[in-house]
Amino acid sequence: MQTELKDLLAERPGLTKSELIHFLARNTGLTKLETETVVDGLLRTIQEVLMMGKKVELRGFGSFVVRVRQPREARNPATQETVLLDKRSVPVFKPSKTLRLAVDRAIG
Repeated sequence: MQTELKDLLAERPGLTKSELIHFLARNTGLTKLETETVVDGLLRTIQEVLMMGKKVELRGFGSFVVRVRQPREARNPATQETVLLDKRSVPVFKPSKTLRLAVDRAIG
């Protein structure tokens, strides 16, 4: 399976949700429908926790957290007009040290 995944990604910049479900189903033995249900449930749960302003920690992988961006001035690159961006909360993924090191070894 890893060879098939490498071959697919050699021609593309990334993996879509449906392709992820396909490879997860093959790897786990679950049906695509069961796998899609699990993936959708996982993503929905992460979203709900973040919407409460809380953190989701997946040890050995990373954490999803909410960061508050303070109001600031920005410039519209098309018109050069200055606009004020309001205070906002944004979801952020922070990779674990284990994941960072693994990616660096594989690519770096």
